[in-house]
Amino acid sequence: MRILITAGPTREPIDPVRYIGNRSSGKMGAALVEAALKAGHQVTMVLGPVAAAMPAGAKRIDVETAGQMMAAVIAQFPEHDLLIMAAAVADFRPKNAANRKIGRGGTLTIECEATEDIAAAASDIKTPRQRTVGFSLEARGDITRAREKLRRKNLDLIVYNPTDTMNSSTIEAKLLYPDGRSEDFPSGSKADFADILLQRVVALFPVHGA
Repeated sequence: MRILITAGPTREPIDPVRYIGNRSSGKMGAALVEAALKAGHQVTMVLGPVAAAMPAGAKRIDVETAGQMMAAVIAQFPEHDLLIMAAAVADFRPKNAANRKIGRGGTLTIECEATEDIAAAASDIKTPRQRTVGFSLEARGDITRAREKLRRKNLDLIVYNPTDTMNSSTIEAKLLYPDGRSEDFPSGSKADFADILLQRVVALFPVHGA
């Protein structure tokens, strides 16, 4: 298959020096790219500013902001069979970024606006032959929000994982399907989970490997 994978955080500028971001390292995305390449798939990765080393052998597109990631995903997805959204996209960005460094002193109030919902936008343009998979990083036990995202974003599968797995080498995950099925996986390496997730995703296609 032709697989498009997003990974890492985004950085939403406050001024030319500072930004709103998160602690995502890109390790889960790197594991998914490695698993997909090992299985013989063609891979394109859209990466925020990742700290993790990324495997060689995949097409690489580097971005900074949620808007840039959105543009790259929408441009690339029509040429791919599968999109796996492992990136930890910032939910908010400053509404008006300063064009000069903001000086120290007093207090600073930053008005924010929501960033683009990349997974939902990709699902809006997917064809019957394509599949979209998302991740839902939530407080431990908050499965309700993950299920709501699965429905609202029109995903074919979503991975719930608790917030304490961010920037870790391990993941404790639950797979949620649109028909109400779920699978629980105990804490294990992200590399092992990536292999399992790729197997489950391939099974979503009517003809495996198509």
